[in-house]
Amino acid sequence: MSERRTYTDEFKREAVRLCNERGNVSGVARDLGVDHSMLRKWKRELSAGTDRPFPGKGNAKDAEFAKLQREYARLKEENEILKKAVGIFTNRPR
Repeated sequence: MSERRTYTDEFKREAVRLCNERGNVSGVARDLGVDHSMLRKWKRELSAGTDRPFPGKGNAKDAEFAKLQREYARLKEENEILKKAVGIFTNRPR
């Protein structure tokens, strides 16, 4: 099974620039070793005019998800500490 390749934003922008410059998507894709459908997708994403045309890794959803995971781990740890504290203080002999 082949490993999934990742490309930087800079590479994608340069590939789209070359594609626009040459006017031949298939030729540029072949020269760069990427699939022509991927290059067309990058072209479409870049022309959409969004502030992040290539969301991929590190997009806002991923950052928010990672933040929520850290918060969940912290709260889980605090909950365990509180459970131990309750156990210590309720089992004291008088």
